[in-house]
This record gives sequence, structure tokens and C-alpha cells, in this order.
Amino acid sequence: MESNFLTAVFLPLALFIIMMGMGLGLKVDDFKRVLVEPKAVILGLIAQLILLPIVGFLLAGIFPLTPELAVGVMILVACPGGATSNMITYLVRGNVAVSITLTAMSSLITVFTIPMVVNLAMESFMGGEAALQLPILKTVMQIAVITLIPVSLGMLLNYYKPQLATKLEKTVKWLSIFFLALIIFGLLLKERANVLNSLRQVGGVTLTLNIVTMLIGYGIGTVAKLDDSITKAITVEVGIQNGTLAITIASTLLNTPSMAIPAGIYSLLMFVTSAVFALWVRNRKVISID
Repeated sequence: MESNFLTAVFLPLALFIIMMGMGLGLKVDDFKRVLVEPKAVILGLIAQLILLPIVGFLLAGIFPLTPELAVGVMILVACPGGATSNMITYLVRGNVAVSITLTAMSSLITVFTIPMVVNLAMESFMGGEAALQLPILKTVMQIAVITLIPVSLGMLLNYYKPQLATKLEKTVKWLSIFFLALIIFGLLLKERANVLNSLRQVGGVTLTLNIVTMLIGYGIGTVAKLDDSITKAITVEVGIQNGTLAITIASTLLNTPSMAIPAGIYSLLMFVTSAVFALWVRNRKVISID
């Protein structure tokens, strides 16, 4: 399917704004926080960069998916957390500093790991059909342009104009959710003839992926005896991926919108599971007080 205005223009522009918004809340000190909270950040990165692709690969093999949808699941798990995960961490009263640090660190690292994970997935699930191999160096540069550059611009604005950055960050965070919703709506509208069938095909795997990865994040924090707020941050960071970036890679870099369907459905479901998690955390707190 050929790229249209949504995938060729609006999607990269929306991702640019979202990533710049994330940069507005970042400082150089956030990257240094790995030295202050090494245990939490290292465990979170291991979960995001190693466990997530493994879980995604297993689920993509277990559920009856078409090769394109299976690759779409792998694109999703290869992506880092995003501005949405930072916002959800804030809403569940998790440790936002750790959340931002994990997002920043994973965003830097996944620039290089995404092409490798996606190429491996295409070889595994598409076999001889995998004519759409992602060139490693070119893809690294493309992902860097749409992620690292806007984040850096946001950080520069935060450094030189901190008060303006603080004001803009609050607006851009909510704008990010609006853009994500608009992107999902546009994607589903474009694929409306196949939406119900796609929902039947990927609804189960994306919901399972979301729940399992959140459980993994919570389990890691609990077993490692991390602070409750840090455990909540890791739960959200491991369980909530950057759906916008996944959609951009599938629709723009690979020019295969059908591979973006898992990320689109996932991006809808993650708000539901996040709301359930927030309610559970609040009720658990009330029960513990009682």
C-alpha cells in the first residue's frame, strides 16, 4: 500500500513533536541518574532490551498471525518507551525521574537495536518473502533523525529557556496523546476494511503482550525489592512501548501499513490496562492503610 499524507507527512511530523516534547522534560542530569539509581535503571533496560523481544517473539509464534502482523509485533517490542509512558508513570505516582531516565537511555540504545531485531523478525516470520530488509546504517540514521534530534532540541530549549520549556512540556504532553489518538484513528480509518479482522487477529496477542510485560516489570521491581514508586515506573516503562515510533517504522520506513496494525491496536489497549493498573495501585494503597 502506497504512502499517503498520513504516513509520509503527518506521522513523522507528529512523532517529531512528541519526541521534542519528551526532550523538554529532560536534562543532562537525567542521563547521569543511572549512576544514582543503577540497580533500577539496569534492570529496567535489561527487561526492555532483552526480555521484551524474547516475549514478543514467543507470543508472535504462539498466536496465529500472518507474517506481516508477526513482524509488526516485533517492531513494537523493539521500540523504547515514550512520552506516554512518562505521563502514565506520573499519573500512577511512580518515580518519574527513573521513568524518564529509562526512556532516554532506551531511546538511545534502540536506535541501533531496532534494525537488528526487525531484520531478524522478518527473516524468521517471512522467510523468502522478506524482501523489505532494513539496511542497518541507513535505518539507524533515519531513526536518529526522527527521535534523537527532536529530543536534543527539546533538551536545548530546556537548558536555555527552562521556564518556557516547563510551560510547553505540559501542553505538548497532552498534545502527544491527541496526536497518538489521531494517528491511530487515521491508521484504522485507512485500514477500515480490515480493522475487525485485524482486531480479531492481533487483539489477543497485543493485550497479552501488554499484560505480560507489565507483570514482568512489576515482578522485577518486587523481587529486586525496589522502592514502590520505582517499581511502578519500571512496570509502566516495560509494559508501555512507543506505539507512534512503531507505526512510523512500519508505515514509513518499511512502507507496509499492515505491519503497523499491532502497534495501533496495542496503543488503544495500553490505555485500558494502564487505567486498570492505576486503579489497582490506588485500591492496594487504600487497603494497606486500612
